[in-house]
Order: sequence, then C-alpha cells, then structure tokens
Amino acid sequence: MTSSKDKDKPVRCAIYTRKSTEENLNLDFNSLDAQREAGEAYIKSQQSVGWTCLNERYDDGGYSGGNIDRPAFQRLMADVDDGKIDCIVVYKIDRLSRSLMDFARIMQSLDQHGVSLVSVTQQFNTTTSMGRLTLNILLSFAQFEREIISERTRDKIAMARRRGQWTGGPPVLGYDRQRDNRGTRIIVNKQEAERIRAIYQMYLDEGSMLPTIRALRALGWKTKRYETAKGQCRGGVDFDKSALRKLLTNVVYLGKVMYKDEVHEGEHEAIIDEDLFARVQGLLHRNRNTGGTHSGGRNKHGAMLKGLVRCKACGCAMSHHFATRGNKRYRYYVCIHAQKKGWDACPSPSLPAHQLEQFVLDQIKSLGRDPGILEDSLRTTQERLQHDVDDLKRQRGEIEVAIKALGRQVGEVASRAGFDDGATRELSSLQDQIRERQQEAAGINAAMTKLQRRMLNPDELTGAVEAFDPLWNTLPPTQRARLVQLLVERVEYDGANESISLTFHPTGIRTLTQQRCEEATCLTN
Repeated sequence: MTSSKDKDKPVRCAIYTRKSTEENLNLDFNSLDAQREAGEAYIKSQQSVGWTCLNERYDDGGYSGGNIDRPAFQRLMADVDDGKIDCIVVYKIDRLSRSLMDFARIMQSLDQHGVSLVSVTQQFNTTTSMGRLTLNILLSFAQFEREIISERTRDKIAMARRRGQWTGGPPVLGYDRQRDNRGTRIIVNKQEAERIRAIYQMYLDEGSMLPTIRALRALGWKTKRYETAKGQCRGGVDFDKSALRKLLTNVVYLGKVMYKDEVHEGEHEAIIDEDLFARVQGLLHRNRNTGGTHSGGRNKHGAMLKGLVRCKACGCAMSHHFATRGNKRYRYYVCIHAQKKGWDACPSPSLPAHQLEQFVLDQIKSLGRDPGILEDSLRTTQERLQHDVDDLKRQRGEIEVAIKALGRQVGEVASRAGFDDGATRELSSLQDQIRERQQEAAGINAAMTKLQRRMLNPDELTGAVEAFDPLWNTLPPTQRARLVQLLVERVEYDGANESISLTFHPTGIRTLTQQRCEEATCLTN
C-alpha cells in the first residue's frame, strides 16, 4: 500500500534527446530543442502528480541509436545509478535506442533502480505486461527500420561505386574532397600528386619497403592530414609499412574505385599511369615471395628471372627450384603445370637456370650489335601489345552488339508503355543496362589508348641496350636481378621447339634510356 508520503514525493524527470546526424544542429531551434520542448510540456501536464523537470540536458546530436556509445546517454545512465533520476522522458522510444538487445539491458538497469520510462508520443506503461509487450513491438519496428535504412545505404553505396563515384571515407594523399550539389567528389591536389608519383618511383628505385620508408622520413614526407566532420585532426604522421603498402596498392591513383573485390572506372582523374602501377605491383609481388631486395629469403639462391619465365606449351609460369648433389647445387626453372599434373603433362617440364639466365643476358647484350635481333625483339614486344589491343577491340565489339540489342528492346518496350504498367520499370532497367555497357566501352577505350602509348620505337630499345652493359658491370647480384626485372617483361620457353623468346617491358626500356641520357648530360656538363 502506497503511503501519503510516497505520493507527495516529487518525481524527478530527465529528458533525453537524440538526432542521428549533425545536419541543422547549428540552427537556433533544432530537432533536439523540439524534442525537449515536447518533453517539458508533457512533464508540465503531470505536475499534479508531482512531476518536475530536471535542468540537466541530455542531448546527443549526431549519434546513432544502433549502439549506446553516446556521451549524453552515458551521463544519463550514470545519474540513474547515482539515484538522481526517477523518470526518463523521450519523444519516441527509438530516440533512446534502436537495438532490442541494448534496450533490454537499459530496461533491466532502470528496473533495478526503480526508474520509469515515458514516451511523449507513444502511450504505454512499463509496469504492466501489456505495456511491456507494446514497448517491445514498438522497439522491434524501430530496429527493423534501422536495418532497412542500413541495407538501403549499402545498396546506394554499391551502385555509386559501380558508377565510379567517390562515396566518402578518409581522403587519400594526392586528392582533396570537394562538396557541391552533386555530393562529395575528389579532385587532384597537384602538389600531392607529384609526391605520389615520386613515392612510386622511389619504391622502384629502392627495391623494398624499409629503404623507401627511410627515404620518406629523411624527406619529412607524411601521410595525408585531414580534419573529420567533428573537427578532429587525423593523419600527418610518418609512413610505416602498412601505410606505404596501402598507398602503393590503391587503385584510386589509377582513376578507379573499388567495391569489395570489384574494380570500376572512376569519375576522378588518375595520378599514376598503368605502366608505373603495374611495375610497382610486380615488385611488391616478387618481394612478398623473396622477402625483399635486402632479404636472404626464398630468392637467396639468385633466381635472376624469378616470376618472368613462362612455359608456352602449358601457358603457365615456371618456378625456380634447385637440387643439391654432394657440394654442388643445380638450379632449374620448372613448369608449374608439370609439378601439379606430372612430368608427362608438359613436353619439356624444366630447363637449367644458369643456361637460361646466361642466354637472356647474351640476348640483351647482343641486341645493340645485331640489328636483326633488335628488330625481332622489338617486333615480339609490339606483337604482344597489339594482341592485347586486338583483344580489347573484340571485347568492345561484343559490347557494341549488346548495346544495339538493348536499344532494340527499348523500342519494343516503349511501344507498349501506355498499355502495360510494368513497361516503365522495364524501360528504366534497360536504360540502366545500356549506361553500364557504355561505361564498360569507355573503360576499354581508355585501356586501348594506354596500350597504344606503350608501343616502342627502335631508338628507345637501342638506347636501353647501350645503357645496360655499363650498368651491369657495376652492380651487385641483387641489383643485377632488379635491372633484368626492369628491362624484361616476359621470358617464354617453347619446350616443343626448344626456343626462347623475350618480351621487353616498355616502361623499363624508357627508364634505362632516360638514365643513359641523364648520365650523358652530366658528362657534357
């Protein structure tokens, strides 16, 4: 039985307000103020039963209801624990929480301290079983709504990424974020873009991560410094291996965007060209297998052509192996297909490493002395590039056929649009498919242009060969392997015909030619 003393005891009411985003919070009268005003009016209507409103404000602006990691909410629950509150007033239950699990814990804590909960716009009584059922139903819908919003947001981000749009996140070095009526985009920061290109080239020059990091620290170069929406500063620190690897593998610098495992052409401008990016990825891959340029890892036995040799008959790579007999070690390049399927699966599953490496070196050195060999090597490289261009042309032709077929479907559906309610949706779907195909065609055109730029001329190859010999005589073994990796893109072994063909790396050839020109300039000056 309740005593008159309990009836006269005032009910101390705390008003809790929350808004998921920070939008319009700087207004003189915002959503938090509106929620509090409604709560104060409700408390005033209950003055006859002793309700009083506490002056302390518990406002969480810009915090999700999906968790309880909110500063004002934490203060509220601390005051509940201290016995300063008798009743919590909210505008709607979802302002307090949108998670059933969190809400169950909150209610358990409120029950332990004898604190009641009131929603201004939803009438229920948490002291009865029916009231609790009503409350759980309301909260279930609140959680359902939150999950639906999350799914829609993920779908929207996926669609935007597939269209090449920047969908937010921390800015990357080389770009600045720009907000306009179309949303947030990234634009090239010219000064930082030059630094990005320098870092990529620096990694190729240094040969591994740690020397590159030391060089970056010596220059005082830092990661991207930026300010969050809440005014907190991030970044602007020294590079470590994780930050450098992330920078060196980021397809954003190619003018692309990534969604999960998919790579799509982006709306932003590229900073790094395909050649430089491919060379860096190749070196990263080789370093993962060898432990780096300065490591005594898996390449400690001097596989100068590691990752370059391919078996023409099987179309797969040939890996480096060795065997020891007595005090002598014998090295081989072995067809991976033969390793997996058996030696009978390949016409010539292995060949001696020393002889192959010496043959490649002799071929490189003889290029400048024999115009016929130089011409053959140039033709091999050009034919491989032209094959890639032809393959892209074939893909583009298939896409053009598909676009025409979709266009015919659009005409057929449009003819019955006035009589079929589903025709409008079908038209929209077909138009989306056409746009996607057009984007694919644009990406193929860009790739073809880049391949055509890689075409060499005889002067470039001659200059690279002339620079090779003097450089070779001055380099230690690990640097010699790097030089070969720079110049040669592929060594193809045809075991059936016992022939070997070399494909040169166009970017590497230009790099050697440039080094030769720079050395000549230094001598003349």
